[in-house]
Amino acid sequence: MTSNKLSLPVASAIAIAAFLAGCSDGSPSPSPSAQAPAPGPAPTPVPTPAPTPANFNVTACLNQIAVPGRTVASLVVPDTLQLDLTQPAGFPNGRRYLDPVVDITLAAIFLDLRRHPVTTFAALPVNPNGIDQPLPGTFPFLAPPLGNPPTSNGAGSNFRFRTDPASAYVRVDRAGMPAVSTALVSGNPSKNAYNDDTPAIDATAKWEPELANTLTLLTNVLADDFQRLGLTICALPS
Repeated sequence: MTSNKLSLPVASAIAIAAFLAGCSDGSPSPSPSAQAPAPGPAPTPVPTPAPTPANFNVTACLNQIAVPGRTVASLVVPDTLQLDLTQPAGFPNGRRYLDPVVDITLAAIFLDLRRHPVTTFAALPVNPNGIDQPLPGTFPFLAPPLGNPPTSNGAGSNFRFRTDPASAYVRVDRAGMPAVSTALVSGNPSKNAYNDDTPAIDATAKWEPELANTLTLLTNVLADDFQRLGLTICALPS
């Protein structure tokens, strides 16, 4: 992204020039009878950029093509990960342990993907991924546990593993496409209800109005910030 240097406004330049011209340099003052020069043309006013519209339609965001054959809406509804073993791993084909999935999901729902890649936010040097041990290349692909208190060599101890049967556990948050429930479900009681539902319910379009409404609210608030950053959003002025 190139940065634009702001030039001094015309009116300010004229005011500074007039101030310097009025300063005495030790030469005699002009005679009172001297004729004042004729005034020059009035400076051309500097146009003020039009304000960003406050209301946007996010339909274009949901319908834009994220990857060939897949729209953004089809990636988040139903809230599942679909894995194609013939394609490279990574968004939107599953997720890898170190993938910045939240940054990628937010770029997919806010930005015009014809102008910006889904890695736009992930490429910013903020909170980079960091691991204290390399991940193995074989299943389960996780580094050894660090224990409590954590130890850097992975030889942890003091673990307390629960032995409850599977029936004792309930799902507390959905993370098929990370950031969908976090960013696009407005809050309790909706968030609890969303987590209690299943991808089969998503397919009935029950949650599509909620997702679209929240995306609209967020876009209306953030549009001017994206504009100042030089980013083009996918939503259109309504």
